[in-house]
Amino acid sequence: MSDPLQPIREKIDAHDKQLVALLNSRLALAAEIGRLKRDSGGQIYVPEREDAVLRKVAALNQGPIKNEALQAIYREVMSAAIALEKPLLIAYLGPGATYTHAAAIKKFGASVDYSAIATIADIFTAVEKGEADYGIIPIENSTEGSVREALDSFVESDLKVVAQIYLPINHVLISGTPLEKIDTVYSKDQALAQCRHWLQRHLPQAQLVATASTAKAVEIAKNTPGAAAVAAELAAQLQGVPVIARGIQDKSDNTTRFFVIGKKASGPVGEGRDMTSLLISLGDEAAAHSGSLLKMLLPFGERGINLSKIESRPSKKRSWDYFFFVDVTGHHDDAAMKEAISELKKFCPMVKWLGSYPAVTP
Repeated sequence: MSDPLQPIREKIDAHDKQLVALLNSRLALAAEIGRLKRDSGGQIYVPEREDAVLRKVAALNQGPIKNEALQAIYREVMSAAIALEKPLLIAYLGPGATYTHAAAIKKFGASVDYSAIATIADIFTAVEKGEADYGIIPIENSTEGSVREALDSFVESDLKVVAQIYLPINHVLISGTPLEKIDTVYSKDQALAQCRHWLQRHLPQAQLVATASTAKAVEIAKNTPGAAAVAAELAAQLQGVPVIARGIQDKSDNTTRFFVIGKKASGPVGEGRDMTSLLISLGDEAAAHSGSLLKMLLPFGERGINLSKIESRPSKKRSWDYFFFVDVTGHHDDAAMKEAISELKKFCPMVKWLGSYPAVTP
């Protein structure tokens, strides 16, 4: 009796043969582009081109594959293409299996090289010195707000934000000790804060101890009786430590935003799909005039530039002196943006462009 699946499988095999041939043909073309880029000194990783390709394949998609799955496949195709054009080294907040590591892989795929760096400041240094091509840093979380070390690092650095990534954060409790016998919980301070209510309900007597990273917390929990860690499930798998509770974050939509930082700025995407980050100081203007903050925002509003974020940080130069981190829609090279920045510079002692990059939604 003939196998009814065999004809279908033969068609799949024929498609696979075509797909492999087409993929290799596409990568050969990408390698040629890489050669031309190297000869002209161009950027190998071009975020605006990446954004255009992902939008293009989504527009071409007629199903049944979901756009998210198709775009994930193309990210790996582009990762392989980048590796052929020039080997890239991506620095991330380590050790391995942190959420920043996961964000880096989501953005750059499996074909580039990665380097785990101990601190955000050291990531900036590695990219500035050319020890890494790009860095991945956490910038803010939907539950706990901005990562202060990341914001402060931009004050003295000339690196640019070239892209951003949003990563859903799903925390698990990891331990070789039963829940009722856990007396200490280790994790990154932000991760502990994102699970504060769950931990208060289920481990009210446990001491919460901040560590350098979620992955480091799992290492400690693995070797310490009575200890547990809050981290990603991937970290538990890599360390061989049991997961005793899943989804322990206080908000189901817990998401972290990450920046890709590099030496050269990204070009415009256009079509209203760009974001720009700025660092602005009002200096003595803030102390002298109560309406100085409104005055800072007017150049954007008058030109139809939408403000999506504003946050203040102490300048650490003198008391009550602040920097303002601002995210606005549009690219630095847009005429309206140039006019707004030019007007700001008339009364702000510092207006620093941190970068423009493709806008993506969480």
